[in-house]
Amino acid sequence: MIGLLQRVSSASVDVDGERIAAIDHGLLVLVGVERGDSEDEARRLAERLLNYRVFSDTAGKMNLSLRDTGGAILLVPQFTLAADTRKGNRPGFSAAAEPGRGQALFDCLVEAVQMQHGEVATGRFGADMSVSLCNEGPVTISLHVTPQ
Repeated sequence: MIGLLQRVSSASVDVDGERIAAIDHGLLVLVGVERGDSEDEARRLAERLLNYRVFSDTAGKMNLSLRDTGGAILLVPQFTLAADTRKGNRPGFSAAAEPGRGQALFDCLVEAVQMQHGEVATGRFGADMSVSLCNEGPVTISLHVTPQ
């Protein structure tokens, strides 16, 4: 399971011209589900997202997590993160989970984050979304949780 996290001062998701989710200071996380991922990877990614230290402390060092800051989180499903780009000029998506499984594991991730952090804003699985953000830093980090 892949989480591309971005530290943001604001982020939002629109579908068909309608705003469906928005956050202020926190994390925007694009989420890719791969074949072979399970609920264990979803729960592990939730833990990593909530505890990953990407926010600055008073000394300006990235020592604070989302838990420490109480920031918001916006989770957006994005199957293209599982793209195979090793050959040619067109990505392959055979590593991406099939849609039903992808949605189930995305929902498991959302539930795990909600249980530990409270309210979670989300994009809409399978929708054509417009995602806007103001990246702070910029800070963008790819977290990859693999089956153990």
